[in-house]
Amino acid sequence: MSTTVNKNIATTPSRSLGRLVKIILDFVRGFLAFRHIGPTITVYGSARFKPGHQYYQLGLQVGARLAQEGIGVMTGGGPGIMEAANRGAFEAGGKSYGCSIVLPREHRNPYITKQICFRYFFARKYMLARFSMGFIALPGGYGTMDEIFEMVTLIKTEKIRGYPVVLLGKTFWQPLIDYLATTFVDQKTIDTEELQCLYLTDSLDDAMRYIHKTLERIA
Repeated sequence: MSTTVNKNIATTPSRSLGRLVKIILDFVRGFLAFRHIGPTITVYGSARFKPGHQYYQLGLQVGARLAQEGIGVMTGGGPGIMEAANRGAFEAGGKSYGCSIVLPREHRNPYITKQICFRYFFARKYMLARFSMGFIALPGGYGTMDEIFEMVTLIKTEKIRGYPVVLLGKTFWQPLIDYLATTFVDQKTIDTEELQCLYLTDSLDDAMRYIHKTLERIA
């Protein structure tokens, strides 16, 4: 009977040390690059939406609005909604940041004034949270879900302050909120108040009012 060994598990002390150095370098590069960027909001969303799609257009509006209010835009640096948000900020003359990562079939977008390409997902996600004062999630897939639920987990466990987490796009996000309310809350795996960490809206004006109100409360 043959056994296939996962190369990521089978390691040696020297390989482990080498990986640790690479992890540290990811964090050091991120901290040095973003340490003075000022007030910033991270925008999450799918890499799959193309220019002209309604959600890409919404991403453009989000980026432009944040720039107009003097708030920097940070994304994962890729295409789709990430590109749209960076592009909206860039074309409005605002600050546009990217925490990209090398992935098959995914390019970095060109609408970024300061960008770091990370080796590790967890380092990338940390930077997206560490240097932001709030989060706006447009429609997305597994990555977007991972990011918004990690932010809510960090807020509820008080690992980060209670920053605003906005879900923009009711048609897309409402079924998820309903499922959480009828299953997770009913089964008591989360409390009703924990569900309030996610603010659902269709209106960018409403989203910005909520963000400012939340930031004023926790200031």
